[in-house]
Amino acid sequence: MADKPSAGAPVQPGVKGVMFLLPAYLIWGFCPIFWKLLAHVSSFELVMHRTWWSLAFLVIILLFQKRSREVIDIFRHPRYLMVLLITTLILAFNWYLFIWAVNHDQVLQTSLGYYINPLITVFLGMVFLKERLRVYQTLALILAGIGVVYYAVGLGTFPWIALAIAGSFAIYGLLHKVMAVKPLPGLLTETLLLSFPALGYIAWLMAHGEGALFNIGWQTDLLLAGTCLVTGLPLLFFTIGTKHSTLATVGFMQYIAPCCSFILAVFYYREPFSYQKLVTFIFIWTALTIYTADSFIHYRKNSLNR
Repeated sequence: MADKPSAGAPVQPGVKGVMFLLPAYLIWGFCPIFWKLLAHVSSFELVMHRTWWSLAFLVIILLFQKRSREVIDIFRHPRYLMVLLITTLILAFNWYLFIWAVNHDQVLQTSLGYYINPLITVFLGMVFLKERLRVYQTLALILAGIGVVYYAVGLGTFPWIALAIAGSFAIYGLLHKVMAVKPLPGLLTETLLLSFPALGYIAWLMAHGEGALFNIGWQTDLLLAGTCLVTGLPLLFFTIGTKHSTLATVGFMQYIAPCCSFILAVFYYREPFSYQKLVTFIFIWTALTIYTADSFIHYRKNSLNR
Protein backbone atom coordinates (compact mmCIF):
# COMPACT_ATOMS: atom_id res chain seq x y z
CA MET A 1 0.00 0.00 0.00
CA ALA A 2 1.36 3.42 -0.94
CA ASP A 3 2.23 5.78 1.86
CA LYS A 4 -0.23 8.58 2.45
CA PRO A 5 1.14 12.06 1.89
CA SER A 6 2.04 13.81 5.11
CA ALA A 7 0.09 16.85 6.26
CA GLY A 8 3.09 19.01 5.51
CA ALA A 9 3.58 17.72 1.96
CA PRO A 10 3.88 20.49 -0.64
CA VAL A 11 0.91 21.12 -2.90
CA GLN A 12 1.49 19.96 -6.48
CA PRO A 13 1.81 22.85 -8.99
CA GLY A 14 -1.20 21.74 -11.03
CA VAL A 15 -3.37 21.44 -7.93
CA LYS A 16 -2.22 24.85 -6.70
CA GLY A 17 -3.17 26.36 -10.05
CA VAL A 18 -6.70 24.95 -9.88
CA MET A 19 -7.02 26.11 -6.25
CA PHE A 20 -6.58 29.71 -7.42
CA LEU A 21 -8.25 29.51 -10.85
CA LEU A 22 -11.48 27.99 -9.51
CA PRO A 23 -12.38 30.84 -7.11
CA ALA A 24 -11.41 33.38 -9.76
CA TYR A 25 -13.83 31.93 -12.30
CA LEU A 26 -16.54 31.39 -9.67
CA ILE A 27 -16.36 35.06 -8.63
CA TRP A 28 -16.59 36.15 -12.27
CA GLY A 29 -19.44 33.73 -12.90
CA PHE A 30 -21.58 34.68 -9.91
CA CYS A 31 -20.76 38.41 -9.83
CA PRO A 32 -24.17 39.29 -11.40
CA ILE A 33 -25.60 38.65 -7.91
CA PHE A 34 -23.35 41.38 -6.54
CA TRP A 35 -24.14 43.90 -9.28
CA LYS A 36 -27.88 43.35 -8.91
CA LEU A 37 -27.54 44.40 -5.26
CA LEU A 38 -26.44 47.77 -6.65
CA ALA A 39 -29.17 48.03 -9.29
CA HIS A 40 -30.42 51.23 -7.64
CA VAL A 41 -27.16 52.98 -8.62
CA SER A 42 -26.62 54.04 -12.23
CA SER A 43 -24.31 51.80 -14.26
CA PHE A 44 -22.05 54.73 -15.15
CA GLU A 45 -21.57 55.70 -11.50
CA LEU A 46 -20.84 52.07 -10.65
CA VAL A 47 -18.04 51.99 -13.23
CA MET A 48 -16.56 55.14 -11.70
CA HIS A 49 -16.67 53.63 -8.20
CA ARG A 50 -15.35 50.32 -9.48
CA THR A 51 -12.39 52.17 -10.98
CA TRP A 52 -11.52 54.17 -7.88
CA TRP A 53 -11.89 51.39 -5.32
CA SER A 54 -10.09 48.90 -7.59
CA LEU A 55 -7.16 51.30 -7.91
CA ALA A 56 -6.78 51.41 -4.12
CA PHE A 57 -6.92 47.59 -3.93
CA LEU A 58 -4.40 47.08 -6.76
CA VAL A 59 -1.95 49.62 -5.30
CA ILE A 60 -1.93 47.67 -2.02
CA ILE A 61 -1.38 44.37 -3.84
CA LEU A 62 1.49 45.66 -5.99
CA LEU A 63 3.18 47.33 -3.02
CA PHE A 64 2.85 44.08 -1.07
CA GLN A 65 4.39 42.16 -3.98
CA LYS A 66 7.07 44.84 -4.37
CA ARG A 67 6.23 45.33 -8.06
CA SER A 68 5.72 49.09 -8.14
CA ARG A 69 8.77 49.42 -10.40
CA GLU A 70 6.85 47.59 -13.14
CA VAL A 71 4.25 50.37 -13.16
CA ILE A 72 6.96 53.06 -13.16
CA ASP A 73 8.57 51.34 -16.16
CA ILE A 74 5.28 51.55 -18.06
CA PHE A 75 5.25 55.35 -17.67
CA ARG A 76 8.74 55.45 -19.16
CA HIS A 77 7.39 54.08 -22.45
CA PRO A 78 5.01 56.57 -24.14
CA ARG A 79 4.02 53.91 -26.69
CA TYR A 80 2.78 51.62 -23.93
CA LEU A 81 0.85 54.49 -22.36
CA MET A 82 -0.84 55.30 -25.66
CA VAL A 83 -1.95 51.68 -26.10
CA LEU A 84 -3.04 51.47 -22.44
CA LEU A 85 -5.11 54.61 -22.89
CA ILE A 86 -7.00 52.81 -25.66
CA THR A 87 -7.36 49.62 -23.59
CA THR A 88 -8.59 51.76 -20.68
CA LEU A 89 -11.47 53.08 -22.78
CA ILE A 90 -12.26 49.57 -24.04
CA LEU A 91 -12.19 48.16 -20.50
CA ALA A 92 -14.44 50.95 -19.20
CA PHE A 93 -16.91 50.22 -22.01
CA ASN A 94 -16.81 46.48 -21.24
CA TRP A 95 -17.39 47.10 -17.52
CA TYR A 96 -20.25 49.52 -18.21
CA LEU A 97 -22.02 47.25 -20.69
CA PHE A 98 -21.71 44.21 -18.43
CA ILE A 99 -23.13 46.03 -15.40
CA TRP A 100 -25.86 47.64 -17.51
CA ALA A 101 -26.83 44.26 -19.02
CA VAL A 102 -26.95 42.53 -15.62
CA ASN A 103 -29.17 45.23 -14.14
CA HIS A 104 -31.46 45.18 -17.20
CA ASP A 105 -32.14 41.43 -16.93
CA GLN A 106 -29.73 40.43 -19.70
CA VAL A 107 -27.51 38.03 -17.74
CA LEU A 108 -28.10 35.37 -20.40
CA GLN A 109 -26.57 37.60 -23.06
CA THR A 110 -23.51 38.24 -20.87
CA SER A 111 -23.12 34.47 -20.57
CA LEU A 112 -23.40 34.08 -24.34
CA GLY A 113 -20.83 36.86 -24.78
CA TYR A 114 -18.20 35.14 -22.67
CA TYR A 115 -18.87 31.83 -24.38
CA ILE A 116 -18.25 33.50 -27.74
CA ASN A 117 -15.18 35.44 -26.56
CA PRO A 118 -12.54 32.70 -27.16
CA LEU A 119 -13.79 32.20 -30.72
CA ILE A 120 -13.67 35.93 -31.50
CA THR A 121 -10.16 35.99 -30.03
CA VAL A 122 -9.13 33.25 -32.49
CA PHE A 123 -10.71 35.21 -35.35
CA LEU A 124 -8.86 38.41 -34.40
CA GLY A 125 -5.62 36.45 -34.23
CA MET A 126 -6.20 35.27 -37.78
CA VAL A 127 -7.00 38.78 -39.06
CA PHE A 128 -4.44 40.91 -37.22
CA LEU A 129 -1.67 38.50 -36.21
CA LYS A 130 -1.83 36.41 -39.39
CA GLU A 131 -2.28 33.25 -37.35
CA ARG A 132 -3.34 30.28 -39.45
CA LEU A 133 -6.48 28.50 -38.31
CA ARG A 134 -6.53 24.76 -38.07
CA VAL A 135 -9.40 22.90 -39.72
CA TYR A 136 -11.36 22.34 -36.52
CA GLN A 137 -10.86 25.93 -35.40
CA THR A 138 -12.40 27.06 -38.68
CA LEU A 139 -15.31 24.65 -38.17
CA ALA A 140 -15.85 26.03 -34.66
CA LEU A 141 -15.99 29.60 -35.97
CA ILE A 142 -18.49 28.62 -38.67
CA LEU A 143 -20.76 26.88 -36.13
CA ALA A 144 -20.61 29.89 -33.80
CA GLY A 145 -21.48 32.18 -36.70
CA ILE A 146 -24.47 30.00 -37.61
CA GLY A 147 -25.63 30.13 -33.99
CA VAL A 148 -25.49 33.94 -33.88
CA VAL A 149 -27.31 34.25 -37.23
CA TYR A 150 -29.98 31.80 -36.06
CA TYR A 151 -30.44 33.88 -32.90
CA ALA A 152 -30.93 37.04 -34.96
CA VAL A 153 -33.30 35.43 -37.47
CA GLY A 154 -35.21 33.21 -35.02
CA LEU A 155 -35.83 35.93 -32.44
CA GLY A 156 -35.72 38.92 -34.74
CA THR A 157 -33.20 40.50 -32.36
CA PHE A 158 -29.48 40.85 -32.97
CA PRO A 159 -27.51 39.72 -29.86
CA TRP A 160 -25.58 42.99 -29.78
CA ILE A 161 -24.92 42.87 -26.03
CA ALA A 162 -23.26 39.45 -26.24
CA LEU A 163 -21.21 40.38 -29.30
CA ALA A 164 -20.20 43.79 -27.89
CA ILE A 165 -19.04 42.23 -24.60
CA ALA A 166 -17.18 39.43 -26.39
CA GLY A 167 -15.73 41.72 -29.06
CA SER A 168 -14.53 44.42 -26.68
CA PHE A 169 -12.88 41.90 -24.36
CA ALA A 170 -11.25 40.11 -27.31
CA ILE A 171 -9.85 43.41 -28.65
CA TYR A 172 -8.66 44.25 -25.14
CA GLY A 173 -6.84 40.91 -24.99
CA LEU A 174 -5.37 41.37 -28.48
CA LEU A 175 -3.87 44.75 -27.60
CA HIS A 176 -2.36 43.34 -24.42
CA LYS A 177 -0.94 40.40 -26.36
CA VAL A 178 1.08 42.65 -28.68
CA MET A 179 2.33 44.75 -25.76
CA ALA A 180 4.97 43.57 -23.26
CA VAL A 181 3.00 44.60 -20.17
CA LYS A 182 2.03 42.12 -17.44
CA PRO A 183 -1.68 41.88 -16.49
CA LEU A 184 -1.57 43.26 -12.93
CA PRO A 185 0.66 46.33 -13.57
CA GLY A 186 -1.28 46.92 -16.79
CA LEU A 187 -4.65 46.88 -15.02
CA LEU A 188 -3.33 49.20 -12.31
CA THR A 189 -2.15 51.65 -14.97
CA GLU A 190 -5.52 51.47 -16.71
CA THR A 191 -7.45 52.09 -13.50
CA LEU A 192 -5.03 54.92 -12.68
CA LEU A 193 -5.68 56.58 -16.04
CA LEU A 194 -9.43 56.18 -15.57
CA SER A 195 -9.32 57.21 -11.91
CA PHE A 196 -8.87 60.92 -12.66
CA PRO A 197 -12.20 61.38 -14.47
CA ALA A 198 -13.77 58.83 -12.09
CA LEU A 199 -12.75 60.76 -8.99
CA GLY A 200 -13.82 64.03 -10.60
CA TYR A 201 -17.26 62.63 -11.44
CA ILE A 202 -17.76 61.15 -7.95
CA ALA A 203 -16.65 64.43 -6.33
CA TRP A 204 -19.06 66.38 -8.56
CA LEU A 205 -21.95 64.10 -7.56
CA MET A 206 -21.11 64.40 -3.88
CA ALA A 207 -20.84 68.21 -4.12
CA HIS A 208 -24.37 68.30 -5.57
CA GLY A 209 -25.72 65.72 -3.12
CA GLU A 210 -26.63 63.37 -5.96
CA GLY A 211 -24.16 60.50 -5.64
CA ALA A 212 -24.88 57.13 -4.09
CA LEU A 213 -21.96 57.31 -1.66
CA PHE A 214 -23.03 58.52 1.83
CA ASN A 215 -26.51 59.37 0.52
CA ILE A 216 -28.39 56.05 0.48
CA GLY A 217 -27.18 53.95 3.37
CA TRP A 218 -24.21 52.16 4.87
CA GLN A 219 -25.10 48.95 3.03
CA THR A 220 -24.72 50.72 -0.32
CA ASP A 221 -21.47 52.33 0.84
CA LEU A 222 -20.02 48.93 1.74
CA LEU A 223 -21.11 47.44 -1.57
CA LEU A 224 -19.52 50.32 -3.48
CA ALA A 225 -16.26 49.75 -1.63
CA GLY A 226 -16.65 46.02 -2.33
CA THR A 227 -16.48 46.61 -6.08
CA CYS A 228 -12.68 46.47 -5.66
CA LEU A 229 -12.93 42.85 -4.51
CA VAL A 230 -15.13 41.82 -7.45
CA THR A 231 -12.52 43.34 -9.77
CA GLY A 232 -9.16 42.87 -8.12
CA LEU A 233 -9.53 39.64 -6.15
CA PRO A 234 -10.41 37.30 -9.06
CA LEU A 235 -7.68 38.90 -11.17
CA LEU A 236 -5.15 38.28 -8.41
CA PHE A 237 -6.29 34.65 -8.11
CA PHE A 238 -6.18 34.30 -11.91
CA THR A 239 -2.62 35.62 -12.27
CA ILE A 240 -1.39 33.27 -9.52
CA GLY A 241 -3.36 30.33 -10.93
CA THR A 242 -2.06 30.72 -14.47
CA LYS A 243 1.54 30.64 -13.21
CA HIS A 244 0.92 27.18 -11.75
CA SER A 245 -1.27 25.74 -14.52
CA THR A 246 -0.92 24.55 -18.08
CA LEU A 247 -2.61 26.43 -20.91
CA ALA A 248 -4.90 23.43 -21.37
CA THR A 249 -6.11 23.73 -17.77
CA VAL A 250 -6.76 27.45 -18.14
CA GLY A 251 -8.53 26.79 -21.45
CA PHE A 252 -10.87 24.21 -19.94
CA MET A 253 -11.63 26.22 -16.81
CA GLN A 254 -12.41 29.49 -18.62
CA TYR A 255 -15.93 28.18 -19.32
CA ILE A 256 -16.79 27.95 -15.61
CA ALA A 257 -17.71 31.65 -15.45
CA PRO A 258 -20.21 31.71 -18.35
CA CYS A 259 -21.67 28.41 -17.13
CA CYS A 260 -22.34 29.97 -13.73
CA SER A 261 -23.90 33.04 -15.35
CA PHE A 262 -26.03 30.80 -17.57
CA ILE A 263 -27.32 28.88 -14.54
CA LEU A 264 -28.07 32.15 -12.74
CA ALA A 265 -29.93 33.61 -15.73
CA VAL A 266 -32.10 30.58 -16.49
CA PHE A 267 -32.73 28.95 -13.12
CA TYR A 268 -32.39 31.79 -10.60
CA TYR A 269 -33.40 34.99 -12.39
CA ARG A 270 -35.83 33.12 -14.68
CA GLU A 271 -34.90 35.08 -17.79
CA PRO A 272 -36.84 33.96 -20.88
CA PHE A 273 -35.11 30.98 -22.48
CA SER A 274 -36.89 30.13 -25.71
CA TYR A 275 -36.31 27.29 -28.14
CA GLN A 276 -34.42 29.66 -30.44
CA LYS A 277 -32.02 30.63 -27.64
CA LEU A 278 -31.49 26.97 -26.78
CA VAL A 279 -30.57 26.19 -30.40
CA THR A 280 -28.12 29.11 -30.44
CA PHE A 281 -26.45 27.93 -27.25
CA ILE A 282 -26.23 24.37 -28.65
CA PHE A 283 -24.37 25.74 -31.68
CA ILE A 284 -22.03 27.75 -29.42
CA TRP A 285 -21.45 24.85 -27.01
CA THR A 286 -20.72 22.50 -29.92
CA ALA A 287 -18.29 25.03 -31.41
CA LEU A 288 -16.53 25.44 -28.05
CA THR A 289 -16.30 21.67 -27.57
CA ILE A 290 -14.63 21.29 -30.96
CA TYR A 291 -12.36 24.29 -30.34
CA THR A 292 -11.32 23.14 -26.85
CA ALA A 293 -10.69 19.53 -27.93
CA ASP A 294 -8.62 20.71 -30.89
CA SER A 295 -6.62 23.09 -28.67
CA PHE A 296 -5.99 20.35 -26.11
CA ILE A 297 -4.81 17.85 -28.75
CA HIS A 298 -2.58 20.48 -30.38
CA TYR A 299 -1.11 21.41 -26.99
CA ARG A 300 -0.38 17.73 -26.15
CA LYS A 301 1.32 17.18 -29.51
CA ASN A 302 3.54 20.21 -29.04
CA SER A 303 4.42 19.12 -25.49
CA LEU A 304 5.41 15.63 -26.68
CA ASN A 305 7.53 17.03 -29.53
CA ARG A 306 9.62 19.25 -27.24
